[in-house]
Amino acid sequence: MATKRHVRRIGRTGLAGGMLALAALTIAGGGPPGGGSGGDTQDILGRILDKPIYAHAQWGVLEEDPQGGVLHELQSDKFFIPGSVAKLFTVSGTWHALGGDHRFTTPVHAVGTRDGAGLHGDLVLVAQGDLALGGRVTPEGTLDFTSIDHTYANDLPGATLTPEDPLAGIDDIARQIRQSGISRVDGDVVVDTRLFETPALDPTPTPLIINDNLIDLLTTPTAPGRPAELSWRPQVAPYEVVSQVTTVAAGGTTDIEVTASEDGTRITLSGTIAADAAPVLRVSPVVDPAAFGRTALIEALARAGVTVTADPVGANDEDGLPAAYAPGSDVASYVSPPFSQYARLVLKVSHNLGANLDICLMAVTAGSTDCNAGFPVLRAFLEAAGVDSEQVELADGRGGDPVDRATPVAVNQVLRYWLHTPDAEAFRDTLPVLGEDGTLDGFCTGCGGVGKVFAKTGTDVGPDLLNGRAAVGAETVAGYLVTPSGEIRTFFVGVNNLAVADLDAFISQVVEDVAEASSILQQQGG
Repeated sequence: MATKRHVRRIGRTGLAGGMLALAALTIAGGGPPGGGSGGDTQDILGRILDKPIYAHAQWGVLEEDPQGGVLHELQSDKFFIPGSVAKLFTVSGTWHALGGDHRFTTPVHAVGTRDGAGLHGDLVLVAQGDLALGGRVTPEGTLDFTSIDHTYANDLPGATLTPEDPLAGIDDIARQIRQSGISRVDGDVVVDTRLFETPALDPTPTPLIINDNLIDLLTTPTAPGRPAELSWRPQVAPYEVVSQVTTVAAGGTTDIEVTASEDGTRITLSGTIAADAAPVLRVSPVVDPAAFGRTALIEALARAGVTVTADPVGANDEDGLPAAYAPGSDVASYVSPPFSQYARLVLKVSHNLGANLDICLMAVTAGSTDCNAGFPVLRAFLEAAGVDSEQVELADGRGGDPVDRATPVAVNQVLRYWLHTPDAEAFRDTLPVLGEDGTLDGFCTGCGGVGKVFAKTGTDVGPDLLNGRAAVGAETVAGYLVTPSGEIRTFFVGVNNLAVADLDAFISQVVEDVAEASSILQQQGG
């Protein structure tokens, strides 16, 4: 089973660790939680923690009741590499800053003079940091996702596409412009990206995002010896894709590589795909999202019956944009689903671009175009929410920076904050569900906690080139346990700093062990 997490392609220096004795797992007050058998819980978790694979690892465990009473604890005041569990902090801060019901409204203004159906001037789309811009929106108004998101297609096997058109929002905007009475633009189309400056974050958020700033490349096998079939989206000029992938005999090697020109517009796929293989998804980055969006809108306008005299392919020229737009100059706008849907996307599939974007969105709420201004907003939220911010260290929004650290105590504090808000259920529903969806889909499917553990996962694993194995910086999971008696508890389970033979061993051993540990805690509830 393929892992559902981001696999970072870097190594880490291991931290000091040692064999964790069974006695290190303690139960507050010396008694079993919820009337369960505390000794049994220690024995079961001990069998996981004391496996030889974890001889040099560091484990952290913390389970608490809704009032913060400690039920199970192990090194809960120590810093851990959180991986994408850090997204719990980022998404929480942005939700608080914007509100779960916040909708992104992306307007287009007509800057110039109108002459009947003609506009003498420019159409300006003012980017608002909408992560999806219609590309994932279902007819029900929710954001669609698959358990292995297309953003991970080059890192993990099994990534798939949602069926929605990535250009849906752009097409909707173009139709609105035509319905406003404009059929000819004697001027240019411009994307106003002044919402925030491009930050030094990876992946890099931008004010305008179409299809996660990616080109999707889907290869399907044909007959052995024949070229494979290629489909790609979104098809926007001047992007061109050439496939040199050959279909080989059933059971043969499937290995597809993607290369692109410096500007990203010339993409080549090469390699082989087995005749009996499922379609293989790869992605290639959009290097200039603003220019890409400008061209996409001009092409959408043409489909809607609006002629633009400017060349559709070219730079996005923001020189001369007005300081403000005149009242009544808007001719179209795209309104997004509520932010709670974006939170659900980011947490369910561990969407890295969306989590980094959240840092910039928090900066915008503070009136800044510098994305780093989002961190003080996040810190202020954490402190107001009862989270000890000194037990959290972050340099990005996704939990992928080498400095990112958090204690199990801090993670439980932000989770407990939500339990005492009107959005408690809505926030819990944004999290992956053990054995059922998101990054927990397909894991621990035989465990008793399936469907009862709602939790964010975090992973940091890369190659140990010295020893020819996989170095695991972190495998973590944190969220809520719905006990057999119906009580909702907060928890963190994580392991840092170990080595396994390869990625398959990591999935089958480490990921499953951490998932099983969360299930054991859930089952022990009263």
